[in-house]
Amino acid sequence: MNLGQFFGIAGAASNIVSENISVYTEEMFKEDFPQFTKKEESGTHVCLVPSTILLQFISMANAAIQEARWFEKWRFAMGLYIAHYSALYLKSYAPESKSAGEAANSGALLGLTSSASLGDASVSYDNKAIIAATEKWGAWNSTSYGQLLVTEARLVSMGGSFII
Repeated sequence: MNLGQFFGIAGAASNIVSENISVYTEEMFKEDFPQFTKKEESGTHVCLVPSTILLQFISMANAAIQEARWFEKWRFAMGLYIAHYSALYLKSYAPESKSAGEAANSGALLGLTSSASLGDASVSYDNKAIIAATEKWGAWNSTSYGQLLVTEARLVSMGGSFII
């Protein structure tokens, strides 16, 4: 019996894909999600996420989103993945902080506004919805990009695999 032939068939039947055909780039992200850019006086669009951070998010997406699995939705899924992490990053972004407390507060979790007052300006947040929503999908429910990606991932992942 030729075991190499058997494992080749089992590998193909398992539906496990290990590499991408294409690579998503910073230019693709700027084109697909212009809301993360600002137009310079020269007319060029510069990403609001620092390049080193954006390239890390792109690298993570290229490792996580397989083109052979997503097919025509691949580019959209890649952009959603990167936009999700970019939005989370920008929520806490500040060019600098005056104190450790200010830096720590930049990462504070804000929920839905549950009450607000005008006199002496008071706002209360309800974090229960975010905490309950993230129990199952982690931080993916924290942005609309993450919610779209999870919704699409559920559709892409329908169907079975058989691994021996």
